[in-house]
Amino acid sequence: MMDVVGNNISNVNTAGFKASTVTFAESISQVLRGAAGNSVDRAGINPAQIGLGVKVAQIEGVFTQGASQATGRNTDLAIQGDGFYIVDDGAGGRSYTRLGSFTFDELGMLATGAGSFVQGWQADSTGVIDDNTPVEDLQIPLGQVIDPIQTGEVTLGGSLSSDTAIGDIATSSIEVFDSLGVSHELMITFTKVALNDWDMTATIDTSAVTLVPASVQFDTDGQLISSATLAASGYTPPGASAMAFDIELGSSLRLVQFGGDSTMEAKNKDGQAIGNLTGFSISDTGIIEGQFSNGQSKTLGQIAMASFSNPAGLLRSSDSTFQTSVNSGEPLIGLSGSGNRGLMSSGTLEMSNVDLSREFTNLIIAQRGFQANSRVITTTDELLADLVNIKR
Repeated sequence: MMDVVGNNISNVNTAGFKASTVTFAESISQVLRGAAGNSVDRAGINPAQIGLGVKVAQIEGVFTQGASQATGRNTDLAIQGDGFYIVDDGAGGRSYTRLGSFTFDELGMLATGAGSFVQGWQADSTGVIDDNTPVEDLQIPLGQVIDPIQTGEVTLGGSLSSDTAIGDIATSSIEVFDSLGVSHELMITFTKVALNDWDMTATIDTSAVTLVPASVQFDTDGQLISSATLAASGYTPPGASAMAFDIELGSSLRLVQFGGDSTMEAKNKDGQAIGNLTGFSISDTGIIEGQFSNGQSKTLGQIAMASFSNPAGLLRSSDSTFQTSVNSGEPLIGLSGSGNRGLMSSGTLEMSNVDLSREFTNLIIAQRGFQANSRVITTTDELLADLVNIKR
């Protein structure tokens, strides 16, 4: 009992530690007289037995939830509920832990402080995760990039000023990207040629671009009545593919013609430059989401969790890990938040579930029990001494 209590107290500040409790049972008994049933001439007799001591019945883990402590590190993960992280020592030795203090090594491998690899599912190049495959070591290469995307569509909205004099112009500058992710300036020029009628020209980096059609018309209510889609083409950047994209004017963010100042601008567009990994976040379901320098995000992987039908049957190992036993059941591996597995909380650690007040109480109980037993030994020794003196 003192060993169990001492171990609990020594790990009171160990993150992910689960306390143990010891249960005692009476050892075998010496039967001085057996039991006898009642008969015609006498009542039944109970057995007369002398107990021969005590033994440890079991030492069992207490898997209640520990308190969460904020750390500010996004690779620190606390499990809210049941479940264990799966870690591999690199030699095929798999173990399970509640200690979610992880870090990335120089190769981008997600690992524990003891050097074991955290298990999960790696996302493919499109960010899709297949959780029906076996778990593997999670790796997030720090040099990972998102490929550039060539601009394919630009949505132009806002208002062309109906107050503009015939022959005057209005312009809008829009950033577009080629197949190499290089940024270019698309300049669209509207020239008012008649009431409610505008011609359009465009350039990319001062080079002329072909627009089809090359004019827009509005009705007397300022609504677009000409084609809502313009096709832009005719420019090839150095070393890149020819650029060709649509300019949408009639979407929900439509181009109109009203009085006042001209306010037309790009309301939406696709395409992006190359993106370098600049940071990441981990959701409560264990999904690792990468943030890139071009403003995009991408799923990089997902941390797996395991649950057991009998967690108390797990074998304690080093570095706050557990091993399976014949009585723990096989690990049920799946997603955080599914089945009976809890959710993860990034930036926090689950602290020890040791209750110091209870442990100090157990210390007192163990001390008094030992003192009482030692008094039995002392008294027995005195009785034996008296017995020897009687003989003398």
